[in-house]
Amino acid sequence: MSRTQAVSTAQPEPSVEFPEGQRPSESPIYTRNTLMIAAPAERVWAWLIVPKRWPEFYANATRIEVEGGDRLAPGTLFHWNTLGLRVHTTVQQFVPNQRLSWAGHGMGAAAYHGWVIEPRPGGCLVVTEETQQGFLASVSRLFVRRSLLKWHQRWLEGLAQVAAGGMP
Repeated sequence: MSRTQAVSTAQPEPSVEFPEGQRPSESPIYTRNTLMIAAPAERVWAWLIVPKRWPEFYANATRIEVEGGDRLAPGTLFHWNTLGLRVHTTVQQFVPNQRLSWAGHGMGAAAYHGWVIEPRPGGCLVVTEETQQGFLASVSRLFVRRSLLKWHQRWLEGLAQVAAGGMP
């Protein structure tokens, strides 16, 4: 009698590379949203690295100021309002068409937000994950987590819509 073993051909789900101290297991708040986008990774990337265009497809991004230009790059510092808070963020990971992450702080909370773009047949899978630490994150984690999940999904859906329409 022979034994056969099923071998999975499914691709593993990509994840943000969190730094020590900001990993999901170390954070009171962690969110993960994913969406298949019917556009090439290069087009999705092009929309993500121009923060001043985010309000066109993500209503929760306002008053965006990018230091040193209008596009994100390694080490870029940018300031913006999100969830009603002024946040000061610095790009930490920048791998064109694949990975973008930033660390930020505001109102006593620290956050790490990342994007992973993975080409797939018919477009690309886009993953966005965020962790938050600090007193504010600890005391408001249930409310904030629900809100982040909702808003990040809207961000992905808006990104899908503009990327389907062409380059920024």
